[in-house]
Amino acid sequence: MKSKNNYVIRQSGQIFGVLIILIALLGVGLWMLFAYRSSTQKEGGEFGNEAIQKLAVQHDPAFLASRLGPQARLDFPPSAQQDLISRLQQLGTPVGPIDVKGNVTFQSQFFEPRGFFSAHANYPTRGARIEVGTSHPVGRWQIDTLTLTLDPER
Repeated sequence: MKSKNNYVIRQSGQIFGVLIILIALLGVGLWMLFAYRSSTQKEGGEFGNEAIQKLAVQHDPAFLASRLGPQARLDFPPSAQQDLISRLQQLGTPVGPIDVKGNVTFQSQFFEPRGFFSAHANYPTRGARIEVGTSHPVGRWQIDTLTLTLDPER
């Protein structure tokens, strides 16, 4: 009778140990997902800011060409890319800092991040609004949409 009770106690102790391990693994997994989400939001914000700075201030054609996503490459063939950069270069250097606003959202709770960023730049002759839509499908952030809207000349 005594050995049967010891067997039941040992078995319930093993089940309790397995439950503790499963709960710990679940907690670590959730922590990793939330840490990934937070770091992805931060990286996305940095990329959105960098994209607007590279275009509005530095007029960098290499950055634009290398960071366009597949659909954006179709929407902006090399001639359209060059036209956009030329229009930005004609505007000159912005007067004062550019305030970039935007955020990163997720299509699912933790995956498929998308960002939307906009900024208004004051150039010497006119203002311009630059809007950039971004995503991070595999490997790195990319530009999915890009809009340049010019204010009337002053």
